[in-house]
Amino acid sequence: MATPLTEQQITDALKELDGWTFENDALHRHLKFHNFKEALSFIVRLGVEAETHGHHPDLHNVYNTVDIALSTHDAGDKVTEKDVELARAIHKFNWTR
Repeated sequence: MATPLTEQQITDALKELDGWTFENDALHRHLKFHNFKEALSFIVRLGVEAETHGHHPDLHNVYNTVDIALSTHDAGDKVTEKDVELARAIHKFNWTR
């Protein structure tokens, strides 16, 4: 079972993750793209990355926006290092404006 991070550990991690926030026991990011095709392409890329991490985000897509929420289900839906690692990976490849 994964261990939830403390609020201080989450705050420290967010210092390197511009645009990410911590709300309702999850890491969140709202992304806006030029169009649906770009948003969908990003989701596919994110899916491939999530599979390599063995950790999967909650996603919501409407037209050119994608909302991501990261928490770990086997840690009581709290943020763990697995969420921070996936957020770091996502942060490196997003191409939003």
